[in-house]
Amino acid sequence: MHENTRLIIRRDRNHPSVLMWEPILNETRYPQDFALQALQITREEFPWPGRPVAAADMNSEGVKDNYDVLYDWADNIGKGTLDTDKCIFTREWGEYVDDWYAHNAINRAARSWGEHAMLAQALSLTNTYGMMFRGQRQFIGGCQWHPFDHQRGYHPDAYLGGIYDAFRQSKYALEAFRAQKDGEPFVFIAHEMTQSSPADVTVFSNCDSVRLTALGGWKTLTLPVVHQPEGIPNAPVVFPACWDFWQARSLSYTQRNWQSVQLVAQGIINGQVVCQEIKMPSRRSTKLRLYADEMGKSLVADGSDFVVVVAEVTDDMGHVRRQAREHITYTVEGEGTTIGDASIMANPRQVEWGSAPVLVRSTHQAGEIRIIARATFEGVHAPTADTLVIHSVPYNLPQCYSHSTATPHAATVSSGSVGRTPSSTMSEEDRRRTLEEVEQQQQDFGIQD
Repeated sequence: MHENTRLIIRRDRNHPSVLMWEPILNETRYPQDFALQALQITREEFPWPGRPVAAADMNSEGVKDNYDVLYDWADNIGKGTLDTDKCIFTREWGEYVDDWYAHNAINRAARSWGEHAMLAQALSLTNTYGMMFRGQRQFIGGCQWHPFDHQRGYHPDAYLGGIYDAFRQSKYALEAFRAQKDGEPFVFIAHEMTQSSPADVTVFSNCDSVRLTALGGWKTLTLPVVHQPEGIPNAPVVFPACWDFWQARSLSYTQRNWQSVQLVAQGIINGQVVCQEIKMPSRRSTKLRLYADEMGKSLVADGSDFVVVVAEVTDDMGHVRRQAREHITYTVEGEGTTIGDASIMANPRQVEWGSAPVLVRSTHQAGEIRIIARATFEGVHAPTADTLVIHSVPYNLPQCYSHSTATPHAATVSSGSVGRTPSSTMSEEDRRRTLEEVEQQQQDFGIQD
């Protein structure tokens, strides 16, 4: 293990983004000689001034007195074992699981669960973010457990605490964090104006105040963005009872004035409106809209690079239909192919929260990739198909692969049964015992009371 630590540091030590080394595993108890030898390796492999510091939690002997940074929580500084003047960093924050076995947590929200769940997650994370700002002077920051939803493996449930889903599609929590940044004025309405949306309207903003105009002037309120000196820099703004389905229905159905069914949020700085967002409920689903999340980088034709392509269901004006229930079938032509098929419900793909993402992989030949998305169950009133063209660029390094197994240049939609028989199964007793063993490990390391 020490040799692996040394090699990892040698691999990464010239990266300017490295601020800290974690040479011993968290939530694991090591004897003092092991912990101190790991610390010495970090100093030997980067013996110059300004080196990245070594950080660890205090489960292992010798950490508190010798490591540069200790893992813990800001509120614990000066209490119990944290009677120290060393810098404190929160390794993972924002979980709040009810217990290990159930793994329910207020900050976990699948994007497909909708606005209520995502809003609860965003408010929980911003509250915790604010708690970190109330730390002592030696508290230097922290990291959320992970930005993306994923199946981490040690618990049967997927981790759904990301501010993005597994396909990099954002949740409300991302907008809540964006509102904490200074610079460009920002305002975001965390509300979808559906028949099941909450009466209160929450807005995230980094301005001085926000003016919300609801339903054509039915209600207009201006509320301050609270800047807490020892808390969250820009607190969410909650406008009480500013959404009412029956008022919206009166405008649309009785008065034939559906255009006024809007929420308009204006960010105000020094008395001037500096930014604005307008939100309307989606009308009937009529179109598909494709985009590629290329992250500013071209797709490389190396046979393994891939990009997320998303089909959104929209109305005539481009508003995403969050409650759409279509299934989307992708076809790829040219120098690309989809990853996965019907056997893993990747293609066709059910729409969730208004969108259906797919992964498109390059071939070994650079060129045009034509992506077509259509409703799986087509008809006169189904959303119309959309086509997106992207291009891959040549891969300039030599490759080792067999032409007989290379990815074909043209992809077709693969057929397959939905659902597969597991290759192996556990008995109910084995499953229960395994979960209880790991639950006991979590309790032993103080993860839950």
